[in-house]
Amino acid sequence: MPLLVNGQRVDLARPTADMVRAHPHLEEKAKLLRSQPAQIVEPRGLLYIQQREFAVTTPKDGSVSILGSDDATTCHLVVLRHTGSGATCLTHCDGSDTEAEVSLIMSSVKSFSNTTEYGRLEVHLVGGFNDDRQLSQKLTNQLLRAFDLQPDDVHLVTFCVTELNDREEKDVHFPIIYGIAVNVKTAEIFPATFPEKGPDEDLRSAHILTGAALTNIYDAKMEQLHIGPYFWRPFPHVDFWLEQDDKQILQNLSTSPLAEPPHFVSHIRSTLTFLKEHPFPSHSLFPDRKPRIYKKNEEGLWEQVCNDKI
Repeated sequence: MPLLVNGQRVDLARPTADMVRAHPHLEEKAKLLRSQPAQIVEPRGLLYIQQREFAVTTPKDGSVSILGSDDATTCHLVVLRHTGSGATCLTHCDGSDTEAEVSLIMSSVKSFSNTTEYGRLEVHLVGGFNDDRQLSQKLTNQLLRAFDLQPDDVHLVTFCVTELNDREEKDVHFPIIYGIAVNVKTAEIFPATFPEKGPDEDLRSAHILTGAALTNIYDAKMEQLHIGPYFWRPFPHVDFWLEQDDKQILQNLSTSPLAEPPHFVSHIRSTLTFLKEHPFPSHSLFPDRKPRIYKKNEEGLWEQVCNDKI
């Protein structure tokens, strides 16, 4: 059962530009999305997704109404939604294991959807740009192929990736949209930025930097955010990296040094400092091998419901 656009199977043997030419409404929709200014999304009702994380919820969720993620340069943001149940997933893919990741989010969304239920699976792809190493194009192709391999029909509705999300300034290419939010109640998707990326931003970033696989961070039935337990070995040469200047960190720890948002280096430094402070998370962070659990409080903000504070 293939990846479909307007009911027609996508021919993955042809370049993606051919698919866009064959379905001009995809380019029109991408143009419309690009033209919207990024909205600042405050923490109330928000579930923020970091790289290699995903979350699924439904319109019945009384705690989370917005799923969001940003800071995507060569990465792609993927929204998968079942139009019958309203089950909605957002994930932030970097190409580490795309086929397995797509299978995982498909099964997660389908677990909220009755097989006899009306509706269909729709996918929205946003992110990437015309980067020098063509990492964005490679990830675009991987995602299209992975969805095409699924046993269910998947309808490609939004395609604002790579060349359709690219701008050029003084011979340097940048993404136009770095982040999106999806309203799980209305299904609206819009460009977004997020002043708050927590809880446990450094802990979650450390998990990514040490080579984590895609992780589901949310239990929609309990309306709880679960972080960890995460385990890693001492980060190699952490002192060396912390001694480097901003340029060295940017050149060596980014897939697209010229296109990163301004806070990239400070974010990496903060994560490296966290890894230096916690070389053995099994001792300092997760001695009882249990996740750090958060629920939304009456103000719509995350509040830890267990006592093991860092």
